[in-house]
Amino acid sequence: MADVIYLDNAASTRLDERVLEAMRPYFFDTYAVATSQFGYSPGIEAKDALDGARTALAGALGAAAEEVIFTSGGTESSNMALKGVAMALGDKKGKHIVTTRIEDFPVLYSARALEKAGFRATYLDVDKTGRIDLEQLRRAITPETILISVQSANQEIGTLQDIAAVAAMGKEHGVLVHTDASHSFPRVPLDVRQVPVDLVTMTAHLIHGPKGIGALYIRQGTPLGKWMDGGFQEFNLRAGEENIAAAVGFAKAVELATTEETARLQGMRDRLIALLLRIPHSQLNGHPVYRLPQNANISFRFVEGESILLHLDMRGFAVSTGSACFSRSLEASHVILGIGGDHERAHGSVRFTFGRFNAEGDVDAAAEAVAEVIASLRQISPLGKEGE
Repeated sequence: MADVIYLDNAASTRLDERVLEAMRPYFFDTYAVATSQFGYSPGIEAKDALDGARTALAGALGAAAEEVIFTSGGTESSNMALKGVAMALGDKKGKHIVTTRIEDFPVLYSARALEKAGFRATYLDVDKTGRIDLEQLRRAITPETILISVQSANQEIGTLQDIAAVAAMGKEHGVLVHTDASHSFPRVPLDVRQVPVDLVTMTAHLIHGPKGIGALYIRQGTPLGKWMDGGFQEFNLRAGEENIAAAVGFAKAVELATTEETARLQGMRDRLIALLLRIPHSQLNGHPVYRLPQNANISFRFVEGESILLHLDMRGFAVSTGSACFSRSLEASHVILGIGGDHERAHGSVRFTFGRFNAEGDVDAAAEAVAEVIASLRQISPLGKEGE
């Protein structure tokens, strides 16, 4: 990939060498089980490393260390949040959850799985920018509602939700609140001392950390069933030996995700959006202001997203599309459809996401390549003549 300009950092990111160096000792030197129970030094050293990583993640949220548990990634964290609350409260309070139509699949499919198990789910609509209507949320809450799950930021269009308002509403009604912050943590600040969320999903591989490690913030006192049986690890909430090296890498990745870097990514994002919107019949997807600092999602009329992707790939650019042809379900992006877009808009959508290893020059190079590709594809498209 040395010659590829990688603009799909919302799918995954390149591991930072400094993260790898932080992880290295826990593969070869301190590789014992992370427990002091057995009383030998290697185990104690391993536990200290794990505790240090946990403390670092908790600090980024303003949380206590014991409120953060490590998982295998954001998918497991969201599954644990929804299914764990359902296990704990389903027979005690009610079997109703509230989420949105544009959630990422771990939340969306967990909600559907709970429906099959006898729960009821309400899926909130979003406006044309991807934000929920807080009054619709208020009306959706019933005495049987046990959980509200609203993402911090959308995985495709980058729209940020007002999680502080969602959390406040949950607290007002005595309902637990979960947010999937996989794409926003830690670039979009979230202080749980100020925002009363109860559960937060986090992952490492989207911030130049290792794959296979995530975390779940669980506010002290939050009822949560243990949905994966086994040992007593992670405060007896998540069974299985802890991935100490990955946890250390996650903590290092959080440390390296500075506000200065986030500002640089936002600058590249803004420039790319401005350049791409000069292309005739292009449209920004997502909120123009409240959006992830690294995300630009644009729809181009009269062309297919998969064609754009393949032609850009031949030119050395890696991006993603919401087209059905690149979905295993063969369905167009549920997010673009959720914001009121039609299938043409979904099929013509392309997501560009920046990361640490993108250079300023990547912006102009990508914009130039996209403009050329769009013009070329419209010339050979039966619909393209309409865009002239």
